[in-house]
Amino acid sequence: MLDNAGRELRAFLLPRRCRLCLAPLPPEAMALCAGCRQALPWIIHACPTCALPRPDDSPCPACVRHPPPQDAAWAIFKLEAPIHKAILKLKYGAGFGEARWLGEALADAFTQHSHPHPDCLLPVPLHASRLRKRGYNQVLEVARVAGRALHIPVDPGALTRIRATADQIGQSRGERRRNLHGAFSASPTLNGLHIAILDDVMTTGSTLAEVARACRAAGARRVEVWALARA
Repeated sequence: MLDNAGRELRAFLLPRRCRLCLAPLPPEAMALCAGCRQALPWIIHACPTCALPRPDDSPCPACVRHPPPQDAAWAIFKLEAPIHKAILKLKYGAGFGEARWLGEALADAFTQHSHPHPDCLLPVPLHASRLRKRGYNQVLEVARVAGRALHIPVDPGALTRIRATADQIGQSRGERRRNLHGAFSASPTLNGLHIAILDDVMTTGSTLAEVARACRAAGARRVEVWALARA
């Protein structure tokens, strides 16, 4: 009770500030000021099935030649400053404030489009050993914020990482695909559902594609992959 009272007193006495430039914010504002939000590296046009930024919204040549397992892909930011730093802080520094404003940005961007709402939002899971070490799943934290704002249920138990995989930083597309083969399983409760799988960063798309395959095998009707940032 004392902790709650202390937080409420600080919120009353100290003005809210933009997470990036520290400018004062009105109480009802989101976590970023309008100027910082506008300056973010938003993706305006992209391939509809792999989310790669493009001059228009037509499929990229790679997806035309080899269609990915998902029906659609969507990412809101290019992996540039300040997004890259915010994701690293969230992932490795328990930056739950970043989870809030990134989740708000995701929800706000979604409402600007005429996308049909999925039946549920599925954060890409961590393996149990990595979850114990880190203490939290950074993607789940973002999903909770976005799901609450969009009124989309978040189901963290529908996906399981059944095999620990090596860190994929620096790996080629082929190495990532081999590393991830058979690493995920999906619950049969996804049968017949329109789902969206959420990850923090989409690089080659190998992780999200492998999760999409697991969801297909579980009977999901429509599979979308979402990411905060696209490399």
